[in-house]
Amino acid sequence: MLQIGLTGSIGSGKSTVAKLLLERGIPVLDADAVAREVSSSEDVLLEVAKTFGAEYVLEHGLNRPKLAELIFHQPEARAKLNAIIHPRVRSAMAQRVTELGASGANMVVQDIPLLFENGLENLFAAVILVDAPLETRSQRVMARDNSTREQVLARDAAQMPTLEKRKRTRYILENTGDQHHLELQLNTVLEQFKKQ
Repeated sequence: MLQIGLTGSIGSGKSTVAKLLLERGIPVLDADAVAREVSSSEDVLLEVAKTFGAEYVLEHGLNRPKLAELIFHQPEARAKLNAIIHPRVRSAMAQRVTELGASGANMVVQDIPLLFENGLENLFAAVILVDAPLETRSQRVMARDNSTREQVLARDAAQMPTLEKRKRTRYILENTGDQHHLELQLNTVLEQFKKQ
């Protein structure tokens, strides 16, 4: 089974590409969705409360806005939270890949926003990077999340610079807003994967 990574900076359009892949019958595992599931487990909530304080946990799960404010301004806090959640996410994702393989899937895409930041590129036969100019990405996120420009830029600064990501993969989809152009690029990449 061909395993492909999908990544991109905040607002790049990974979700759009994931949707296009699903429309083509290619299974996509969403690391953010798995992280939300994992982070609502009792053991994670207890560990977060113990590490950061009870105010970071609500009755129904993590206090995400409060945690986001902390981790996007304090790299050491972000590292601690990642150490709690990421191993559990990787384990859950690996289990789902195994299940897809057993069901006969010949390709699976893992949508992982922090793929390069977490050194996961070697898990994949190839990585697709979705990219767009910072101004385009920030406008998208501000409209989508009702965020301020400062909040978007802080989240972007917490990720690996886009230029560094571009150096690490040969499969780059330029998402400047024209979905037809994005689909054509994706189709070209998928054709290349079929030849592998």
